[in-house]
Amino acid sequence: MSIFGRIKDAIMGRGNGILRGESTPATPLAPAPAAAPAAPTPQNQQAAAPQPAPAEPVDVEQVLTEKLAAKGNPDLNWRTSIVDLMKLLDLDPSLDNRKELATELGYARAKDGSAEMNIWLHNAVMLELETNGAKVPAKLAD
Repeated sequence: MSIFGRIKDAIMGRGNGILRGESTPATPLAPAPAAAPAAPTPQNQQAAAPQPAPAEPVDVEQVLTEKLAAKGNPDLNWRTSIVDLMKLLDLDPSLDNRKELATELGYARAKDGSAEMNIWLHNAVMLELETNGAKVPAKLAD
């Protein structure tokens, strides 16, 4: 699984959206309905089933704040640091993994672990989470 995929799963949980480039899971086809009568009759007329409400988007700030509280490590600054974000999610924040993440997300400059790269990565992760249906505060999705 990709580094971003692991970040996304750690925040949004499995099955809460499809990453770009991944296919949707196979869904079995329902059997074809029998021919319907031309007009409903009292015997076959049914009340329309209510549609389920769409799932609320995952609130990234809430999830990460709760994870931080559970870890009891207030020194992790996940709001601005890609390294701290990865640590909070129990992912290896090594330079090799950040280079891989940079490649996945399309970083075109030197993958040297610079502050520029790390800031770009954090912003790109937040934007990608938002693209995948998460609720990301505007201040984090710049």
